[in-house]
Amino acid sequence: MIHRIREVRKVKGLTLDDVAKRCDPPTTAQTIGRLETGTRTLSLGWLNRIAEALDVDSGTLLALPDQDALPVAAVLDHKGAHALEKPDQILQPVIEADMVAMRVKSSIGDYRTGDDVWLSRRSPEQYAAALNRDVLIPRPAGRFLFGRLIGREGDQLQILPLGSRTRQQIVKDPEWIGVAVRLVREL
Repeated sequence: MIHRIREVRKVKGLTLDDVAKRCDPPTTAQTIGRLETGTRTLSLGWLNRIAEALDVDSGTLLALPDQDALPVAAVLDHKGAHALEKPDQILQPVIEADMVAMRVKSSIGDYRTGDDVWLSRRSPEQYAAALNRDVLIPRPAGRFLFGRLIGREGDQLQILPLGSRTRQQIVKDPEWIGVAVRLVREL
C-alpha cells in the first residue's frame, strides 16, 4: 500500500511523537516511524488510527496509482546539483479538508507577486505549535492580518506584520488561524 502519512504529518506540523500520542490508544513515535517508512506493515486498522490522529479522512493518506508523481532527477545541496543515491519522486501536495489559500498581489517580505500561499487551518489549542510561523488571522468585517506569530499571552496573539518598520499587532484569540505550509511560486 502506497501512503502519504509522512507528507500529511509534516503539512500538519506534527512530530512522530505528536501523532503517536494522538492515536487511540496511544502508541510510540518509533511505531509511527516504522509505519511511515514501511518497515512495519500498514494495516487498515493502523491507517484509520493514524488518520484519526491526524484529523483527516483515511483516503487522504493513500497515494492512488493514478495520481501524478514527478520523478526527482537530481538534488541540490552545498556541493551543487548531483544524482540521487536512490530513485525518488515528488507526490502531488495533499490538500487538507480545512485548508485555505492566499494569493500574493504585491511583493512583501519573502513573498513575491504571483505567489500562492497554502495555509493549514488551526484551532486555538494548536496555536502554540505555530509560534515563529507565518499565519493568516481572520478579523471582523472580512479583513485579515498576515504576519509572523511571535508570541501568545493568555488569550492574545502577538503578530509581527511583514514588511519594514511594522509594529507588533495584538489580536484576541480568533476562532482559527491559517499557518503557511506551502508556497507555490512560478519561476
